[in-house]
Amino acid sequence: MARRRKQGRKPWWLYLVASVVLAAVAATIWHWWDMQSWRPNESVYPDQGVEVGEANGRVAFETVRALGGKFVYLEASNGAEAKDSQFARNLAAARRTGLQAGAVHHFDPCVSADRQSANFVTVVPREGDLLPPAIALVRTADDCNPKVSDASVESELMTFINQVEMHAGKRAILKLSEGFEARYGIAGTIERDLWLVRDRFSPDYAGRPWLLWSANRALRSDISAEPVEWIVVQP
Repeated sequence: MARRRKQGRKPWWLYLVASVVLAAVAATIWHWWDMQSWRPNESVYPDQGVEVGEANGRVAFETVRALGGKFVYLEASNGAEAKDSQFARNLAAARRTGLQAGAVHHFDPCVSADRQSANFVTVVPREGDLLPPAIALVRTADDCNPKVSDASVESELMTFINQVEMHAGKRAILKLSEGFEARYGIAGTIERDLWLVRDRFSPDYAGRPWLLWSANRALRSDISAEPVEWIVVQP
């Protein structure tokens, strides 16, 4: 007669699964907590900075300096109409603190280059001490109405780059998201310095070296009440 299994005793593998799940949860919590304050080692990346915009509210640029920051990129414009209301104030405050400053435009593939460059130049002054302008490439044309072809996106982007560079007197930097690069392969067709984005781990999705790296997009500090994006320069 078969011996009955003792009631209430769980199989050993359930304990193993529970242990693995608890370990995964603990690792996730630790990673989230650690990323609140993590910045790349200054001995490896001596030139570091931050990106901020109106979502950050009042920015303590003195704290950027105290944390080892040497420069700041400021949100300036988005597409054909949106402007960062804090750009002028942030630019003046960053300069008073002794930080180098540059401007960021978010490119909209659904809108013509002429309209976007007209927006950019009304926000960003034509001044030689500004850092090279950065063009953030995040949104794809998949939801544009009417539809926009890949060839048109690349053509308008190149036109916009030329117009911004003519205004700034400097070559632009492409802040290239992984999704945009996967969609259009811009890194291989447009020869400009790259600004890549990946938390903690050095990004390699562009297939060539980067100049700037957003290493932590959720740094919490006394810089502002909201998280900021911490950036390093390729040594």
